Amino acid sequence: MLERRDGKKTILVAGGAGFVGSHLCDTLLAAGHRVIAVDSFLTSSRVNVQPLENHPDFQLIEHDICGALDIETPIDQIYNLACPASPPQYRADPMHTMMTSVVGTANLLALAEKHGASFLQASTSEVYGDPEQHPQREDYWGHVNCTGPRACYDEGKRAAEAMCFDMLRLGRVDARIVRIFNTYGPRMQPNDGRIISNLVVQALRHQPLTIYGNGEQTRSFCFVSDLVRGLIALMTVDPNPGVPVNIGNPGEFTILELADMVLSMTPTRSQIVHRPLPKDDPQRRRPDISRAKELLGWEPTVPLSEGLAEMIDYFARTLSERPSTAPRRAKTPAEAARLALELGA
Repeated sequence: MLERRDGKKTILVAGGAGFVGSHLCDTLLAAGHRVIAVDSFLTSSRVNVQPLENHPDFQLIEHDICGALDIETPIDQIYNLACPASPPQYRADPMHTMMTSVVGTANLLALAEKHGASFLQASTSEVYGDPEQHPQREDYWGHVNCTGPRACYDEGKRAAEAMCFDMLRLGRVDARIVRIFNTYGPRMQPNDGRIISNLVVQALRHQPLTIYGNGEQTRSFCFVSDLVRGLIALMTVDPNPGVPVNIGNPGEFTILELADMVLSMTPTRSQIVHRPLPKDDPQRRRPDISRAKELLGWEPTVPLSEGLAEMIDYFARTLSERPSTAPRRAKTPAEAARLALELGA
């Protein structure tokens, strides 16, 4: 391993140009670290990291982590955020989604072992499936349909957790696992496909607000700045907790309540319409964050009304700035899903 040149930490963020990853890069650079962002740009955007391009401590590598990654620069920490997180995107190419979580995580764990770097795996509340326990605690093993249409994401993340804990037990990698609950905020893509971005974009475009099922299913929404604080807290806590940690906002809202908030906060003519509920869509989702409070001293501070206002403002500006584009053909399944969302399919 090469010797470090100074006291700065060098931190690799896989998925660094994504929604959460780009906010994490911003925060790490502001704290005085060097950041290497790795991204395939299959579902992320270069716009998210354009302001960082001339930063002396920022490096961007275009790479799919399903391929081995060899970096000689000494690395102190690795955050693995590389995987599509919205159902339309991860279901567009389910094999690649699964391989990103399994092969990609294995590749990054090998890199962490080579450098002696601490490793944080971004897992998900989806490992709990359609939960029979409420709220969800980390000791709950979940209720996942391992052959359903969401399995490529759910089971991929569960496999990634298993690899991380095996490497930790073997003493080969200082691996930490965060289970992220629904996150929202600026830099989500208008065609992301998750419920909160869907409703905001539809309202701003005066389109019908699409509610799947009766709208009584619940979610808990965590603002992105709160999530980033939680990620860094788990990466830096000493000693390693050795257990998964939920990071999310325990405030629980029905989808209808969320839609009503969006309607009241936007100058829209939209009406609510109902569509059939997708297969395996969780009915209730709320994190128990007792472990995060105890081990990390972390809890969210941004209420939904405040974060939603910031997100609405962001999308209002983003949608007005987007240039019109000529029709184009998709080259990959993931791009096909993005185009379908853009066209309102």
